Amino acid sequence: MEYNNPNIKEEKLNYQIDGTEYFNYVYYDDSNDSKRPGIIVVDEWWGLTDYGKGRTRALANLGYIAMVVDMYGNGKTVEDPQNAAQLASVIYKNPSLAKKQVDIAIEHLKKYSQTDHSKIGAIGYCFGGFVVLNAAKLGSDLTGVVSFHGGLSGAKPDKNRMKAKILVCHGADDPFENPNVESFKNEMEAAGADYRFIVYPGATHAFSNPKATAKGEKYNMPIKYNEEADSRSWNEMKEFFEKLF
Repeated sequence: MEYNNPNIKEEKLNYQIDGTEYFNYVYYDDSNDSKRPGIIVVDEWWGLTDYGKGRTRALANLGYIAMVVDMYGNGKTVEDPQNAAQLASVIYKNPSLAKKQVDIAIEHLKKYSQTDHSKIGAIGYCFGGFVVLNAAKLGSDLTGVVSFHGGLSGAKPDKNRMKAKILVCHGADDPFENPNVESFKNEMEAAGADYRFIVYPGATHAFSNPKATAKGEKYNMPIKYNEEADSRSWNEMKEFFEKLF
């Protein structure tokens, strides 16, 4: 992971949606003022954690301006899966809210002088994958989207509005999303979507998060870190955005 650039600046970015305050973070290399692609990041269903911030900073080290989004408002994070499921269910039940929040995040990221408005991408992890995939399917102004072990259900792709190219990084042993794989592929193909679906053998849900194994053991969840899948999927993402931008 790329964390070494001493010129990476972290800025807290607050805004309101329907009366609720959202606490987001933006990262970029402050040593030059050149335009660069922007990337929206959506964390797992635990809320905006240090893991999400670390991934966003890593994108800034790669030369992007990147923003990690507070999906629940007031910077709320949760520890246990019951509370996480309750908070995330609001968006799982209404995927249009995923598009709304991503659209607002894009609008704010575009206010930075460093952002190239014509090159905006998004990545998401687990719940965050569901968010960015549904934003793309419903026509958010995104050039490309990458989902890491993300939720594959939700809205059907709107072939008249969807413009993003899509990369899905999926664990072969993911018990949560495997039942949704075929319907996801069928819907994407029916919509004529430009997508690639990569499966990592031996990887389960949350394979990219080093803390997943301990979390899974604590709460008896079928999640586990997989170093090889983590590394391969991150490199696939880098290649995807390099070609796209």
